[in-house]
Amino acid sequence: MSSSGKSIVDLAERRAFREDVITGLTSTPRTLPCKYFYDARGAELFQKICELPEYYITRTELGILRLRGAEIAAALGPDIELIGLGTGAGTKTRILLEELRSPRVYVPIDISKEQLANSSARFRKTFPSLEVLPVAADYLEPFELPLPRKISARSVVYFPGSTIGNFEPAAAVEFMERLVDLAGEGGGLLIGVDLQKDRRIIEAAYNDSAGVTAEFNLNLLDRINGEVGADFRLTDWEHRAVYNENAGRIEMYLVSGTDQTVHMEDRQFHFPAGEKILTEHSYKHTPEGFAVLARKAGFDFQKLWTDDARLFGVFYFTVA
Repeated sequence: MSSSGKSIVDLAERRAFREDVITGLTSTPRTLPCKYFYDARGAELFQKICELPEYYITRTELGILRLRGAEIAAALGPDIELIGLGTGAGTKTRILLEELRSPRVYVPIDISKEQLANSSARFRKTFPSLEVLPVAADYLEPFELPLPRKISARSVVYFPGSTIGNFEPAAAVEFMERLVDLAGEGGGLLIGVDLQKDRRIIEAAYNDSAGVTAEFNLNLLDRINGEVGADFRLTDWEHRAVYNENAGRIEMYLVSGTDQTVHMEDRQFHFPAGEKILTEHSYKHTPEGFAVLARKAGFDFQKLWTDDARLFGVFYFTVA
């Protein structure tokens, strides 16, 4: 019974993946959703990216949490329910939970089931008094929160890692409006935001010298081949990331290295040499600009913690 149910779920997920790929490859310009980066191989490669010398984002955010963790915990308050969106392996969350005073419930929500199961098991072992209620879901889609046994003082949504940058500004406001509902009355939002800075620092972070980000980007095509039955030749594609200064965002592409046709079931997609598929964009915000977006969504700004070079910011908002 359970294995049959799993097959149905997997089939539905694969069908959704296929439809999203077709929609992206038939659009102008062509795109692929960045949420599909994170299969098991993609998650492993992203962990490697986070350790690269050029990739300042994770290292800087971790530094802020370690240095300012007690202040952040004091702002969030005691006895809270922490709702983590896309928290991955949970390294940042663990630092935060160690500083929080008597946290009651932790609800990690992640699309990667395997990573979610592994991190939840670790959290239950590390924090035996904490009720851990994992939810395997795409947090961009509607989902239901589990009902905890423990009563908390209030809910705080935790959204680390600058993923909010993947949203267009209007879409970021719309998404944060959902987070207002998720946090509820008296709730809060703790969110990581990559800040605007010299373009050379940004472009180096997405074009690392070891080529790990390129491998991560190309893995998306490999996943499409394996799960949807396409015949992308990875050697005919190259990774490219450029900072669009006017838009204030990094843009990550897969670029066709030759004139080619890719087949997927009964469909075919022609790519002339040089055509680009946008796989991700990430906005870099000013502190003032991001506070305005959050206010439009229904949050009141409370506090910003940043590093000395102001590369990255951890913002705390409360529901207005």
